[in-house]
Amino acid sequence: MATDPARLPRTETAIHDADWALDDLSGQVHERVAFSGVDLTEATSTGASFTECVFTRCRFNAGAHVRTALVNCVFVGCSFFEVRLDDCKLVGSVFEDCTFGLFAVTGGDWSFVSLARAQLQKATITGVRMREADLSGAKAARATFRDVDLSGASFRGADLSGADLRGSDLTGLDPVTATLKGAVIDTAGAVQIAGALGLDVR
Repeated sequence: MATDPARLPRTETAIHDADWALDDLSGQVHERVAFSGVDLTEATSTGASFTECVFTRCRFNAGAHVRTALVNCVFVGCSFFEVRLDDCKLVGSVFEDCTFGLFAVTGGDWSFVSLARAQLQKATITGVRMREADLSGAKAARATFRDVDLSGASFRGADLSGADLRGSDLTGLDPVTATLKGAVIDTAGAVQIAGALGLDVR
């Protein structure tokens, strides 16, 4: 899907085809930078900051990032195979046409993130704040969303078949517009979904 130029942050500098594989990016600060074709394979970071940056066709594969901020960034055609993100902040960021094989996120704030139509099969997302995230059309069969704050999130057209949703806030989940066959929920989740269906749980 073509990216709407109006949604892209206005960048001021650009980095093209750089080799940052295996680099330690800890403490680095980047603002309004356009990254294109950058290889970040096995790169690591603790406390790095990227604000209003655009990443196009960048490879984050096998990277590990801790307490790093990627706020209001846009990722287009990027690869996140076997990436680990721990306690990271991605508020307002947008992912388009990215791949997420063996993607693992623990903790952090992903509120207002757009993962519309994302291929999140078997992704593991635990203890993350994802308030008002856009997961419409996401392919998340057999994914794990454990103890995730999904209040106000959009799931229209999402496939959550066989997903583990235990401990998550599902108040924004309309079971009529999402596929939930075989999904695993707990009692609280069952009450929330029943409420979305207009049922009176006693």
